[in-house]
Amino acid sequence: MLFGNDRTALRRFYLEAWRKQRENAALEPLERLVAEVVSEHPEYHALLEGDEALVQDYSPEMGQSNPFLHMGMHLAIREQLGSDRPAGIVTAYRALLLRLGDAHRVEHHMMECLGQSLWEAQRAGRAPDEAAYLACLQRHGG
Repeated sequence: MLFGNDRTALRRFYLEAWRKQRENAALEPLERLVAEVVSEHPEYHALLEGDEALVQDYSPEMGQSNPFLHMGMHLAIREQLGSDRPAGIVTAYRALLLRLGDAHRVEHHMMECLGQSLWEAQRAGRAPDEAAYLACLQRHGG
């Protein structure tokens, strides 16, 4: 695991990748991926330009979504697509893309299934059910 459980180090990586992107500095491959996802989320740009993001807590009970979790899910989905793991995810993605016509929107639909799969796995204390995840994606692909 790249950052383990170090929330601050993970967040600092996002801030640094975004700073380098804004300054047209050289980016490592992972930084490039992070900067690409950040660039697609202008609603997070100001947040990622200040150090308060390193310590901010995001509470669903207070109606707040965690931007780092959101962007991390984009990265996870892109990694899944790059390796076609679970097997069949690229096919499900393509079906959604045909229906929705926008890759970013497709990833947001996929996040619903990924989030559900991760939540169920955590609740049950087991690995995520890849078949259920793919079935959810196929239902979304209609």
